[in-house]
Amino acid sequence: MTVTLPVKVRYAETDRMGIVHHKNYLVWYEEARTLFSDQVGIPYSEIEKMGVMSPLLECGCRYLSSCTYEDQLLVECRLVKCTPVQFEYRYRVFKKGEEKPLNTGFTRHAWVDAKTFRPVRLDRRLPQVYEKLLASCEPEEERKKP
Repeated sequence: MTVTLPVKVRYAETDRMGIVHHKNYLVWYEEARTLFSDQVGIPYSEIEKMGVMSPLLECGCRYLSSCTYEDQLLVECRLVKCTPVQFEYRYRVFKKGEEKPLNTGFTRHAWVDAKTFRPVRLDRRLPQVYEKLLASCEPEEERKKP
């Protein structure tokens, strides 16, 4: 499953050169992950209420082109790996109407107990959540991360 988040670049997201600052891509990734979770039917806030959190373990971005104030963007997000203890998303950011991405990236997360921050197996702790995520996962061949 792939979700697409529309984004209109705000002035505050640009730097002195008028280009979107690199930090904003990670914010857009997070928004896209939240949308993904909502569309799967398991809002992240609900998972937290069930006592599980998913801290970030690793992330990466590849900047292929730039964007500027008021550009209309589309942020694609899909789950490509889902195990009982970790999961990974891949992202592509496009200018609306263009076919080549201007940014690609990934984030890798773990499942932990919300109180102790110790790792948990989601298949045992929240099997219904794990099954929904597993069903939405689109594995891809292992390749070099962006």
